[in-house]
Amino acid sequence: MLLEDFKALLADESPPPYLHPLLKALWHDANGDWKKAHELAQEVNSAEGSWVHAYLHRKEGDASNAGYWYAKAGRKMPIVSLFDEWVIITTDVLKHTKLIN
Repeated sequence: MLLEDFKALLADESPPPYLHPLLKALWHDANGDWKKAHELAQEVNSAEGSWVHAYLHRKEGDASNAGYWYAKAGRKMPIVSLFDEWVIITTDVLKHTKLIN
């Protein structure tokens, strides 16, 4: 799936059930449901899960918690906009994660 295909799914009422939990988390985040996105992201115990988790805490404004999760993901807190980071993360997850969990 390409980023453009994923973005097209954002208009749906809910994420498709076949999406990997991280993609569901990113879908919920893009649709304004931070709480559900966070719930899904924290259940994925991987570097990618930690990255999404970090991004969500950055978006929340909790820099300290975000920093912890960026470190767990093996990354530094970025200086790009939240929107740009969402695009970067989503593109990476689409490339490196199986669509279905």
